[in-house]
Amino acid sequence: MPYAFTLPRRIPLFAALLCCAAGAAAQAGARQEPEALRQSVAQFLQLQTAGLPGQVTVTVGPLDARLNLAACPAPQAFMAPGARAWGKTTVGLRCTAPTPWTIYIQATVAVQAGYIASALPLAQGQPIVAEQLVILRGDLAALPAGIATDMAQVLGRSATVSLAAGTPLRLDMLRSGNVVQQGQLVRLVSSGAGFRVSAEARAINNASDGQVVQVRTTAGQQISGVARAGGLVEVAF
Repeated sequence: MPYAFTLPRRIPLFAALLCCAAGAAAQAGARQEPEALRQSVAQFLQLQTAGLPGQVTVTVGPLDARLNLAACPAPQAFMAPGARAWGKTTVGLRCTAPTPWTIYIQATVAVQAGYIASALPLAQGQPIVAEQLVILRGDLAALPAGIATDMAQVLGRSATVSLAAGTPLRLDMLRSGNVVQQGQLVRLVSSGAGFRVSAEARAINNASDGQVVQVRTTAGQQISGVARAGGLVEVAF
């Protein structure tokens, strides 16, 4: 008679425990789908390259067929510090639960866009004009970093070395055009809380915007300042 009461209560509980155990076993035995990992890498790289100019194409390499990872509901993609998300690169995928694992997947990111090159030989120090430039199209990831992609980045600047025709122009090989010329009459400007002082002076050397320039005042005093467009020199006292 006592068992007539206890059996109906224990059987559903036992069945529930069996169900949970079976579910846990099934989850523990589930394996990670390789294609889902490749998609995670592709989405991560597309997000990382969203601000790049031109058309971005992401190609994720194959995974080792022998790879046997536990299923992960939310693998986290990451890159090593200093790594760039274009060209040939490597993306890590990390799982923290239910079974921790980390793998690395190779990928290639191509960035097809226009870039600026010299149409004619460019002489060192000479201001660059539009007729000396040409827009080419190619994979920016296969070119050196810092390639100019807009004419405005180049026009009016000058090359730090002489360049042959057809050379892709990097921003680090260009310098801004002079905003102050040697011998030019400039205006010294100094300002602070509640005051602004200006005076005339003559530049001793050439300087581009933001560079330090030496000037001589009408009283013969030599002063250093920062060259600005419009023949201005900012001085801090």
